[in-house]
Amino acid sequence: MPNYQGVWSLSEQYQNAAAWQGDNVPPLSGDIGLFFGSQNVIQYIQISTLGNAADFGDMTTNGEFPGVVASSTRAVRGGDDQATTVMDFVTIVSRGNATDFGDLIETSYGGLAGCGSSTRGLIGGGNVGAGHTDVIQYVTIASAGNATDFGNLTVGRATLASFSSTTRGVWAGGDPAGASTSDRIDYVTIASTGNAATFGTLSSARNNVAGCSSSTRGLIFNGFTGAATTNIIEYVTIASTGNTTDFGDTAGDSRQRASTSNSTRGIVAGGQSFTSTIEYVTIASTGNSADFGDLATNASSFSGGSNAHGGLS
Repeated sequence: MPNYQGVWSLSEQYQNAAAWQGDNVPPLSGDIGLFFGSQNVIQYIQISTLGNAADFGDMTTNGEFPGVVASSTRAVRGGDDQATTVMDFVTIVSRGNATDFGDLIETSYGGLAGCGSSTRGLIGGGNVGAGHTDVIQYVTIASAGNATDFGNLTVGRATLASFSSTTRGVWAGGDPAGASTSDRIDYVTIASTGNAATFGTLSSARNNVAGCSSSTRGLIFNGFTGAATTNIIEYVTIASTGNTTDFGDTAGDSRQRASTSNSTRGIVAGGQSFTSTIEYVTIASTGNSADFGDLATNASSFSGGSNAHGGLS
């Protein structure tokens, strides 16, 4: 074990612990946010604190734009932009490399978006060999195995945002076939199967958006309008249907970001041109984002998950 000396702050304990090896690695605790992708990197943060991300481990394949779903114990990553059907998983409190989970229904070229409940993870949309898919597929997170067909989005698209309550999964925005952007928001009932229904619309059509939620409110961050990136944050009340409401702004215009949350904080990180910025908001309020810290590895076109998101509350 490295010969660390002196008195550590809590933040230093979390960061230095990432360098410990083998059985001496202490488990993580609290509300853990994970970021998957931008090559094979997995990194983590403690959502309830402020500070920089630290290395968690590696995915089984390199790639960008995966779909991520999580329970309170496991996070599952499905697909990326490297023509794969791979799904892998990690145990959230135990840092280390991902392990094979099973296979997606279709070969993925990235742009997927995941959400779910404490038991079931849903992955919707993405790029496939024939173009943009409308397929929603699901897994039982506590088991391992191949994905099963759930139903279809109202329109096939990729690079969309997603989030959930304990009962509903929601997808927003994206880039559908024949158009570069979409303002569409869809939803499903997680415990059932079937096609998505229309929820409402974004304030403007955008792709490369990011999303997270508490059990009541879903947030959509940033994106690309087809002409420019944006600093927009907007929200919906998940139990209702309707169009988004303005929440505030991020520190700058961005797209291709990752987002995660616990029941009180929404986190958005990285972005176009491989930035290191992590920002946060208080989900139950409105207002502009504040600085959280920096990623351990600059990242873009990646995805987030946590053991405390809105589908688990």
